[in-house]
Amino acid sequence: MDREIIIPDEMQEIVSRAGYAPAVKVGDTIYVVGQVGRTKDLKIIHDPLEQFRAMWDNLRIVLEAAHCTFDDIVEMTSYHVEMSKHMDVFRTVKNEVFPNGTYAWTRIGVSELAHQGLLAEVKCVAVKR
Repeated sequence: MDREIIIPDEMQEIVSRAGYAPAVKVGDTIYVVGQVGRTKDLKIIHDPLEQFRAMWDNLRIVLEAAHCTFDDIVEMTSYHVEMSKHMDVFRTVKNEVFPNGTYAWTRIGVSELAHQGLLAEVKCVAVKR
């Protein structure tokens, strides 16, 4: 089966800097790498609410480049620094963009993410309908 590399225009800089694809499509399945809350010029957003909004927006950008939406996500894993401190805000923002009860979700608490100041990272698998 052929693989299609998904690189939204907005994410060219991260691809050239970090060397990985934001998503890979195999058949009708899209594997999206961890998305975080930072600006297009890769600056970390320090306000938790705005960081989480940017994270979901970055995920939306990748999904749209693969011709998918949040409704196509079947499995999601989120990684959290200080999970208990930020989960209420995280869940509030998640519920603004995701339909409830339509995907499998695993939450994992971690001591740190790739860059200091990041509070959460989310990766997912979507199946294009």
